[in-house]
Order: sequence, then C-alpha cells, then structure tokens
Amino acid sequence: MADTASSSRPEQNRLLGIGLRIGATTCFAFMAAMIKLGYSHGVSTPELAFYRFAFGLPPLLLWVAASRNYGVWRTERPMAHVSRAAIGLSTMLLAFSALAYLPLAEATTIGFAAPLFAVMLSALVLKEPVGRHRWSAVIIGFLGVVIVMRPEGSHLPAIGLTLAVLAAFGVGIVTITIRQIGRTEGTQTTVLWFSLLSMLVLGTLLPVYGRVHDPATWGILVALGLFGGCGQLFLTSSLRFAPVSVVVPFDYTQLLWAVLLGWWIFETHPPATTWTGAAVIIASGLYTVYREHRLGRARPKAAPPL
Repeated sequence: MADTASSSRPEQNRLLGIGLRIGATTCFAFMAAMIKLGYSHGVSTPELAFYRFAFGLPPLLLWVAASRNYGVWRTERPMAHVSRAAIGLSTMLLAFSALAYLPLAEATTIGFAAPLFAVMLSALVLKEPVGRHRWSAVIIGFLGVVIVMRPEGSHLPAIGLTLAVLAAFGVGIVTITIRQIGRTEGTQTTVLWFSLLSMLVLGTLLPVYGRVHDPATWGILVALGLFGGCGQLFLTSSLRFAPVSVVVPFDYTQLLWAVLLGWWIFETHPPATTWTGAAVIIASGLYTVYREHRLGRARPKAAPPL
C-alpha cells in the first residue's frame, strides 16, 4: 500500500519546480507589458480582460487534455465559483486599470503586497493563528508599499496608486476564497469556471466597448492571452514538483522583468524609492514564507492510516 500511495504523488523535482515558477513570473511580466501596449493602442479594459481569457483558454484546455481530466467542468458548489469569479474578475479589472496609469515596476512592486493582505485576511476571516512575527512582517511590508507610493511629492497619479492597492487587496481576498473552494474543488475546475464565467460577463460588454483593431493590436491581444494562460499553467505546475516555501521566493523575479521591459519598451526608469520599497516588501514576504516553513515543520505530522 505504501508503494502505491507514493507512486501516485508527483515526483518532487525542486529544480523543475523553480524553473516553472520563473517561467510563470516571466509570462506574467510580459502579460503586464502587453496590457500597457494594449492601452497605448486604444484597447479598452473590458476588451483586454476578455481576450486575456479567450486567448488564454487554449493552454488551459491543453492542460486539461494532458491530464485527461475530462470531468473538470463538474462541481458541487457552482455558487462558490460564481462568488470567486465576481471577486477575481473585479480584481483583474482593477489590476489592468492600474497599469494604464503606473509604470510596470511600480505596479508590480505594489502587487507584491497581496500575500501580506492574505495573511491579514486569514487571521480576520479564517481565524487562523497569526503570531507576532508574521504580523510584524505584514506591518513592515506595508511600510514598503508606502515608500513606493511616496505620499508626499510623488509623481505617480493617485488614481493609479489607489487602483494598484485595491487590486493587491483583491488578490488577498481571492487567495482566501480559493483556499476555501480548494477544500472540495480541484485547481483545474476552479480555473475553468473562473475563465468561462468571466468571459460570459465580459462578452456582454463587448458590444459597447469592443472596437475594430489593426493586425498589430490583435497580435498584442493574442500575446496577452497566451502569456496569461501559460503563466497560470506554469504557476500551478510548479507546486506539483516543489514545496511552496521553495518556489514562492522566485515570484519576485517578476520585478526584474518589469524593470527590463519598462526600460526596453516604455523607456521608464524606477527611482531609488521604488527599489527601496521593493526591498522592504520582498524582505517581509520572504520572512513570512520562512515563518510558514518553520511552523509547517514544527506541526506534528499525522500518523499514517493503518
């Protein structure tokens, strides 16, 4: 029995998990760049979100086909998926809109506050124990966000900063929601329902916001969807081969891509305050991951079934 159980688990390959995670952050960074390019070509926010799902659907369906999970659409909690889609879509629209006002580096850095919001919400909503160490990391992380936002004398538009913070808070809510749904629903089921429900809502807005685009703009929209879909696939697959505490620190490589793409495509250069705030946020996030890892090792393991 032990041999059968062990063979059913995905083989642990930390290097592969890290590589997939870096691939995910790379895809998400390029996706953000495509969003900003889409805005510069006159594409509206509902269009960008719709084509993110539409052109991101093929990688998702290939993922489902490769795993032969043909009953992925079945669910016992349809209304839970409706709630998750409403929160997730609203968060996505906020994040997309923030990129219309902020440089890639600043928008990406503020987005790193999402795990801090998730820790806070896990204590307030799920009543999970959050010790003084993790609360301290949350407070320090928020100080890093304040440094990036530079309340006094900031050249960044207030509406963009507000949208970015709200989007990060929304991602924290989505994290808690997914953890609740994940108790009964698989990852593929959650992603598929989210994609289809979001496309249904956004499709009703296309007659109002949809426009005729040139081939270059369509290329941007296709790339947006493919980068987003592949990023989701790599992100999920990374957790099959390595623990969360191993792969999560590599999420911060997205900032490097954001800086490079911002410099290459949009000719923007983040100031010293952005780097300082990013360092504070990343340090607090890494410490949170470290504490989770230590607490996970300290918890007594359940005895194997007889």
